[in-house]
Amino acid sequence: MAQTCKPALADTDLVAAGKLQMSINPTLPPQQFVDEKGELQGLNVDLMKEVAHRLCIPLEFIRMDFPPMIPALTASRFDGIDTGMFWTEERSKIAYTVPYAQQTISIAIAKGAALKPTDVAALAGHMAGVEVNSYQERWLRGADKEQVAKGAKSIDILTFKTATDVLAALRAGQVEVAVLIDQTAKEIQRRGLIEITATGLGGAPTTMMFRNRAVAEKVAATLTAMKADGSYDKLFDHYDLTKSPDSTFAIRGPGPK
Repeated sequence: MAQTCKPALADTDLVAAGKLQMSINPTLPPQQFVDEKGELQGLNVDLMKEVAHRLCIPLEFIRMDFPPMIPALTASRFDGIDTGMFWTEERSKIAYTVPYAQQTISIAIAKGAALKPTDVAALAGHMAGVEVNSYQERWLRGADKEQVAKGAKSIDILTFKTATDVLAALRAGQVEVAVLIDQTAKEIQRRGLIEITATGLGGAPTTMMFRNRAVAEKVAATLTAMKADGSYDKLFDHYDLTKSPDSTFAIRGPGPK
């Protein structure tokens, strides 16, 4: 972009001087995905583009699978993660987390499937697919552990690299249900490919994650300004995604020691 303003981020706070580098896993429509032209699209893409524009800093997205993102961030391969990850206390101790939205989990089946679970308890003894190293995997395993302790059969949990892989396994009959973040499940259901049988499970904030405190603080302040001027709400309304209940955004948790 044309340099008509002074960058709000110091080169010393960035991995690569003069640009903000954010990792993204573009397999979760409508949060982030690749269109037919191979271009990145979605809420998280547009949101971070606007943040970077207001910070007067060029933005570079680094596309990658989710599992290696946090190790790569702590190894200073890029500045932050912008992929709609769930906030957890553990993650807030690894890097600087800035929650910015809300998210829940859905259970989905292939269209016409006989099994129609309405809650996680109904998955006992069945095969469920979930994205590896994700909040939804942690939630599913935690729920399974609780059910088994009560005498239920264990859920046969199969993990996959991406939500796209989970959906492919569901449609191929490799798993009976897919455990997905709500917005992705709803988007795929709109396309007529799956049926959601339970939704609104395991609610938690979604967060961005940064290696540098100063960068996290500037992004949080920019999100607060966007909330105040209505552009944040407009963007979330456009994608029909769940807004944060907060009017002020900030780092949550202690960050790395």
